[in-house]
Amino acid sequence: MTRLVVIGGDAAGMSGASQARRRRGPDDLDIVAFERGNFTSYSACGIPYWIGGEVTDRDQLIARRPETFREDYDIAVHLRSEVVAIEPDERTVRVRDLAAGGERDEPYDELLIATGAVPYRPDLPGIDAAGIHGVQTLDDGQRILEDLGGGCSQAVVVGGGYIGLEMAEAMVQRGIHVHLVDRGTHPMRRALDPDMGAMVAREVEALGVELHLGTGVLGFDVGDDGRVVNVATEDGDIHADVVILGIGNAPNVELARDAGLAVGDAGGVVTDRRQRTPTPGIWAAGDCAEVFHRVSRRWMAIALGTIANKQGRVAGINLGGGYATFPGVVGTAVTKVCGTEVARTGLGQQEACDVGFEVVTETVRSTTRAGYFPGAKHLTMKVVAEKRTGRLLGAQIVGEEGAAKRIDVFATALWNEMTVDDLLNVDLSYAPPFSPVWDPVLIAARKSWQAVEDDLRANP
Repeated sequence: MTRLVVIGGDAAGMSGASQARRRRGPDDLDIVAFERGNFTSYSACGIPYWIGGEVTDRDQLIARRPETFREDYDIAVHLRSEVVAIEPDERTVRVRDLAAGGERDEPYDELLIATGAVPYRPDLPGIDAAGIHGVQTLDDGQRILEDLGGGCSQAVVVGGGYIGLEMAEAMVQRGIHVHLVDRGTHPMRRALDPDMGAMVAREVEALGVELHLGTGVLGFDVGDDGRVVNVATEDGDIHADVVILGIGNAPNVELARDAGLAVGDAGGVVTDRRQRTPTPGIWAAGDCAEVFHRVSRRWMAIALGTIANKQGRVAGINLGGGYATFPGVVGTAVTKVCGTEVARTGLGQQEACDVGFEVVTETVRSTTRAGYFPGAKHLTMKVVAEKRTGRLLGAQIVGEEGAAKRIDVFATALWNEMTVDDLLNVDLSYAPPFSPVWDPVLIAARKSWQAVEDDLRANP
């Protein structure tokens, strides 16, 4: 019998374990999963909505419990069990029992590393004080809720990315005053170009959040009780009952690196298209592994549940004796700040230039429905295309309800390496309750193609 050991009980790990089980029965494949937390297969992306009250029960975020994997899939899941070392030559892992104490060695024939990502915690004075939280696991969410319920009146969010904005909104919904500090000149600077990010900044301020942009954090003042009391910034101190770190995260590769596995320039475990590492018998998937960006042609680290589940599925199919490959990503993401929806895919304007493209850009403003139809909402769409060829390189959307999911049309076009002229002729649906007669996607494609043609005429 082959023994598969899985490190990590969330998206990639349990997706991989489940897929392997579907292809090989318990008499042929023994599957054991070790999870250092208290939960398996949950939606970390849903944590801000749980904290904000839109999701009323933590258990709503749990897709499958350990009992489900044990009883329905014959997968042995061990919670509060942290793998602290991998010995590739012996094909063993060292497991620490976080509940009862003690360590033991567990053998494996095949090993799937799905250790996820860890919130970035800058090396600043006071960073380890009580009341300073990352947002990565359900346990993190529970601790934040406990802190917010202890008389919290003001919170500081450090970082204006997806998690930072979502957590800022969640705390506003709980009646807590929020300051958001970010070193960049606009929120979501890694996702949006400055002109689109400025629109998000206005919406965040309209929510009641005090923005401190272009401002670095210097440290955290700690009270006699060991709790954070102030955030020291380049523009002065801000009182904080609670601090949320939304600076981003990094692949959790310490275990893999210590075992001698290859770690790439983007910071994730190196794998091939089948999710195999160069080390025999070891596979990696999810936030801890690098992904190939199909537009920039570079390897990246992107922490998203969609990617983690897909990579886990690929690894599990291969571990179960099948054949599958993970073809990469185009960098699609979406979020919401109250009534404002934000989406992006592909490359931004500067990102495209940084990898060697010469580009044209077009920004259009339109509505989610026919302008005369009740409920029509405004949206702004920006398209980045390659000069001369018109190849679509990226798109960004900021708008009201009904705007963001249009990004999926752009993502599909990017996946198939279409030009904006190709996109212009795609047969999208139309009816006044759903879009103008010229959908905003088609308007943006048309104007982008005009920009390409204008450039060709000016520079034959």
